[in-house]
Amino acid sequence: MSASLTGEILAGSMFFVIIGVLMLGFPVAFTLAGTSLLFGLVGWLLGTFDFSNLGGLASRYTGFMTNEVLVAVPLFIFMGVMLERSRIAEQLLVTMGRLFGPMRGGLGLSVIIVGALLAASTGIVGATVVTMGLISLPAMTRAGYDPKLACGIICSSGTLGQIVPPSTVLIFMGDMLSGINAQVQMAKGNFAPTPVSVGDLFAGALLPSLALVGVYIVFLLVKAMLQPETAPSVQVSDEEQSSLLRDIPVALLPPLLLIIAVLGSIIGGIATPTESASVGAVGATLLALLRGRLTFRILHEVAIGTATITSMVFVILLGASVFSIVFRMLGGDALVHDVLSEMPGGVVGAVIVVMLVMFVLGFILDTFEIIFIVIPITAPILLDLGVSPVWLGVMVGLNLQTSFLTPPFGFALFYLRGVAPASLKTADIYRGVMPFVALQVTAIVLLFLFPELATWLPAQLYG
Repeated sequence: MSASLTGEILAGSMFFVIIGVLMLGFPVAFTLAGTSLLFGLVGWLLGTFDFSNLGGLASRYTGFMTNEVLVAVPLFIFMGVMLERSRIAEQLLVTMGRLFGPMRGGLGLSVIIVGALLAASTGIVGATVVTMGLISLPAMTRAGYDPKLACGIICSSGTLGQIVPPSTVLIFMGDMLSGINAQVQMAKGNFAPTPVSVGDLFAGALLPSLALVGVYIVFLLVKAMLQPETAPSVQVSDEEQSSLLRDIPVALLPPLLLIIAVLGSIIGGIATPTESASVGAVGATLLALLRGRLTFRILHEVAIGTATITSMVFVILLGASVFSIVFRMLGGDALVHDVLSEMPGGVVGAVIVVMLVMFVLGFILDTFEIIFIVIPITAPILLDLGVSPVWLGVMVGLNLQTSFLTPPFGFALFYLRGVAPASLKTADIYRGVMPFVALQVTAIVLLFLFPELATWLPAQLYG
């Protein structure tokens, strides 16, 4: 057996062994690095791997630490955690519930909008679903909502953080796809490739994400009209109604304007993602201060929460770097290239296979784990086959969002199950999300058939 074939077999085996070890519950970052080193040792013994290849890890880690784009990640996380811990997001939900409550489905409408805003701020599915479950599930239950519908609304709006800008997931994918696209184009002889930025990915995701939120809202309103008992109106007292005009400018407008300003400045090219993220973090802190919610305890909780989430993400990134180097040096990139390029249907078949693999991985891995493992392996081949990097990034976001929502293993379902009362059956959660899964699948199919949904706006904005 040739050394190259031995290396490819080791690379393919390493991928599946890592998935198996992760399913046993071992920490992701250490599993990625540890398993990769073990396979690197086997490859070294068989003469297919040289440990000197790991010498590039130091420069790669330094690159992560000095990458200005990635500085936006902890800042956006800080912004989202501050909005959550200072109860600004809760006040936003309560105010919108009073505003739209008198109409059928109004409370659910408020949950979808606030869930999208909160999800976009943190980009962490678990945090958003848990927060929305704790805040909105009791309120919707008291209002007489069908428990299945309430669960579907919470889970679907909580997973919007994968695709709604300014998502931290899109920041990482934008940075990765930018570098991969430049390498692919230079390999083709194009030494002045059109750059791909995080702003491109934000602009590409804007229309699909807004359309998806709009479809959720339309579905809810139609269901409330056809089956009013599932999403009844909420009675608002005269006192609450009279105070609504005073509360809207205080509770509703500032956080909305903050998020719109942050996103608009990035897409409009006025500021970089890092600059906008810093404005968002400071803005969220000032909102908490002006409302008297900023105490030392809250600031301490926000700092600890931000550090915990950021550390989790970047430790996974460091472990994934070891996996990427070992996989590539064992010949895994050649293996993936051969598999994808020989797929029936050409580019279409290759994209479908990659999306199916990511969908299945979404049952057992978190978003960041998937993109750090799969994107470096598959994106170079797909971009070399002519796939648009912006379209690919948006497709991945939508695909992972659907995976996290799909029974029986979707992460969002487990997160909601953890905070839902025992009286709520797991089967009701599953049945409640199925209509939203169908909407998600429809959105993926439409984006697959019409890539312009993701590429048109970046082309208009940035040429």
